[in-house]
Amino acid sequence: MLDRALKSLRNNTSADVADAHCDGPCGVYDPASVRIAAEAAVSMTKKILAMTPPANGDAAAWAAYNNTMSRYIAIKEEQAHLAKSELLVLWTDYFKPKHLAEFPDLHTTFWNAAKLCSTVKVEVSATHAQELMDAVKEIHELFWKSKGRDVAWYTAS
Repeated sequence: MLDRALKSLRNNTSADVADAHCDGPCGVYDPASVRIAAEAAVSMTKKILAMTPPANGDAAAWAAYNNTMSRYIAIKEEQAHLAKSELLVLWTDYFKPKHLAEFPDLHTTFWNAAKLCSTVKVEVSATHAQELMDAVKEIHELFWKSKGRDVAWYTAS
């Protein structure tokens, strides 16, 4: 009975077609969140590489060193993972098949950027961290071009 009532309702009423590129039609996408997370991971990588271990036998200095090092590592890994999550949202929710005609390397660009997030997460490499920022810049430019806008690239540091 309920099925018949719903079918009748559908057949006898009109509704506007709504298009959405995600689960909720918010329309709010911006690669800035990727940049912020990637930049934080890069910053932590630089801080880790700049740390100098204390002299042997100084237990208090070693405790402080290990505490700071572990915090930098945790933040680096957390932010690299966040950057990857934000990239995946842009890739899978914002970009559609129509964008592939304009950006034929779209999938490769995002896949490589996501892999760099993983690399930055598990390594301490200034080179890979910079490669991640370069990939995020490329995605920034690609994203804004897809919207027909020229939005300047900048970093906080």
